Amino acid sequence: MPSTRASAEAAAAAAPQAGTVLEVAGLTVTFAGPQGVITAASEVTLSVARGECLGVVGESGAGKSQLFLALLGLLAANGRAAGSAWFLGKELLGLGAAELDSVRGAGIGMVFQDPMTSLTPHLTVGEQIAEVMMRHLGLARAATRLRALALLERVQVTDPEQRLRQYPHELSGGMRQRVMIAIALACGPQLLIADEPTTSLNVTVQAQILRLLAELKRERAMAMVLITHDLGAVAGVADRVAVLRAGRIIETGSVGQVLKTPREAYTAALLRDARAADASDRPPAAAAADGAELAVSDLSVEFGVRRPWPGRRRQLTAVSAVSLRVGRGEALGVVGESGSGKSTLARAILALLPAAAGRVVWLGRDLGRLQPRELRSLRRDLQIIFQDPFGSLDPRMTLAEIVAEPLAVHSPRLSAAGRDEAVTRTLERVGLAAQLAGRYPHELSGGECQRAGLARAMILEPRLLVCDEPVSALDVPTQRQIVELLGAFKREQGLTLVFVSHNLALVRALCERVLVLYAGRMMELAPVADLFAQPLHPYTLELLAAIPVADPDVQPARLARARPGEPPSLLDPPSGCVYRTRCPHAIALCGERQPLWDEAGGGRRVACHRWRELM
Repeated sequence: MPSTRASAEAAAAAAPQAGTVLEVAGLTVTFAGPQGVITAASEVTLSVARGECLGVVGESGAGKSQLFLALLGLLAANGRAAGSAWFLGKELLGLGAAELDSVRGAGIGMVFQDPMTSLTPHLTVGEQIAEVMMRHLGLARAATRLRALALLERVQVTDPEQRLRQYPHELSGGMRQRVMIAIALACGPQLLIADEPTTSLNVTVQAQILRLLAELKRERAMAMVLITHDLGAVAGVADRVAVLRAGRIIETGSVGQVLKTPREAYTAALLRDARAADASDRPPAAAAADGAELAVSDLSVEFGVRRPWPGRRRQLTAVSAVSLRVGRGEALGVVGESGSGKSTLARAILALLPAAAGRVVWLGRDLGRLQPRELRSLRRDLQIIFQDPFGSLDPRMTLAEIVAEPLAVHSPRLSAAGRDEAVTRTLERVGLAAQLAGRYPHELSGGECQRAGLARAMILEPRLLVCDEPVSALDVPTQRQIVELLGAFKREQGLTLVFVSHNLALVRALCERVLVLYAGRMMELAPVADLFAQPLHPYTLELLAAIPVADPDVQPARLARARPGEPPSLLDPPSGCVYRTRCPHAIALCGERQPLWDEAGGGRRVACHRWRELM
C-alpha cells in the first residue's frame, strides 16, 4: 500500500514532536471473513499529547474500539492493521509479541467496557492488581499490597482493605470499573485508553467515574483517549474530539468547536440525538384508563444469603413494601442506581420471582395465588425484554426461530404458514429486514438483537410489557430508535409499560410517571414533568444533577459536584431512612425513624422527613 505509506511518512514529518505521546498515521484495520474483507477503520490519522484527553465518538460499528485494539496488538486472529502508530516515538505496529507485552500495562493502560468480563473471576482484586506490578515493575508480592491499597483509595473504592480480598462478582458495577482503572494505573502509564468506561453504569456512578478520569488526567499529566458514544462524557472530560463514521475520521477539533459548531451533518445529528434528552417536544401523555390494569401492593422480595460459617443464613431484602398502580396505555418509569431493586421488582411483577410479602394483581387476578397452569396461560399477556440483547437470545436459533418460539408455546394450533406470516409481519414492525431472518444472534448488531427481543415479546400482542434496562448497552441513536418503537406500540395497541432504566432522559421521553427507588425502597413517585421540574426527594435531585449534558461550558462543573458514594449493603441497611448516609440534608430524625410515604399533591408521593422545608 504505497499511498498509505506515503501518507504515513508525510504525517510523521509534519507531526509535532514535543509532548506527543501517541501519533497515528494512515491506520487501516481490516478483518478477513467468509464473504470477503471487512474494513473496520480506514486511513485514520490522529494524535494525543501529554496531559490531553482525546474523545473518540461515533455510533456502534464506527470502528472506535477496533482502532485502538489494533495499536495494542489485541485484534482477533483474522484482523490486520496497516499504517503507522508511534507511542513515545516507538513504532507499535512493528513490535513483536514480547515487546508489545512490555508496553501494554506499563506504558499504555486500558480500561475496557465490561469490567465483569475483563477481570479474572477466580482471582481476588488484590491478586489482580499485584499481578500487573509484579510483571512490569518486578515487585515482590508482599511489596504490592500497600501500593494496591493506595490505588484503590485514589480511585475512591470504599473499604479498600476488604475489597482487596474480594472477587469481581462480589462488587457492584461501579466498583468493578474503579478496580479496572486501578489496574490500568498500577504501573504509572503515560497513556490511558478508556473504552466506553461508563456505558452500563447508572448516572450517578457515571458522573463519579468521569470525574475521577478528569482528576487523574490533571494530576498525572497523563495522555488519555476516551472512546464513547456519550457526548456528555466527552463534554466533561475531553480537550479535543475526533468523530468516526464507518471507520473514517470525518471531523476533529477542540471540544468547544465540535460540540458547539459542528461542520459535518453527521456530527450535528449525533448532537441532536444527545440533546433530545430534554424531551421538550415529546407527544402529549396518553391518559390512563379508569382503574389500574396492574396493581402492586406492599410488595417485598427477599433472598437468603449464606454466611461464611456452615448453616448460617441471613435474609437480604431486595425490594421492601413497594406499591404502585399502572393503567392501560400508561408507561411507568422505574429509576435508581444499580442495586436499588429495579430488576428484582420487574421480575417480581411478572411472578418470575416469589414475593416474600404483598400482592401483584393483574386485571383483578392475584398472580401469587394462581396455579402454574393458570399463570402459564396468562404469560402471553405479560412479556419482558431483558437488558442484555445477546445473552437473552438462544445462540443456536435463527432470528426467525427466536421470534416464532412464543407462538409454538401459546398458539400451538397455528399453521406453519400462519407462524411465518406473523414472524414476517412482526420483524417488519420492529424494523428488521426480512433477509435477517435466517441469521443467528452473533451475526446481528446489538441494536438488531434488541429489536429481536422486542419482536419476540410483541408477536403475542401482550397487554403488559416490562422492559428491564433494554437499551443500556446501545449507542444513543439506537437507544432512541428502540424507545420510539416502544412508544409507538404503547400508543397504537394501548400497551401498558413498566420501563426500568438508569437513563432518566429516556424515561422522560417515554413515560407518564416515574418511581424512584433506592436500596429497595420507594423514594418518590410523580408525573414525569413534575419530577423533572421540581424533584422533592434529595436522592431524585442527585440523580437529575448527574444526567450528562453535551455542553463543554456546563458539564465539567456538573462532574465536579458529583459526590462519591455507594448504596448501603442490603444485608445491613441503615436505620431510619436508607438514604441518610449519603443525604446532605440528613438530621438525627432521619436515623431514628423511617419516613412515611407522604402525599405531596398532584398525584405525587415522597418518602422524606424534610421534603416540605427543602422545597
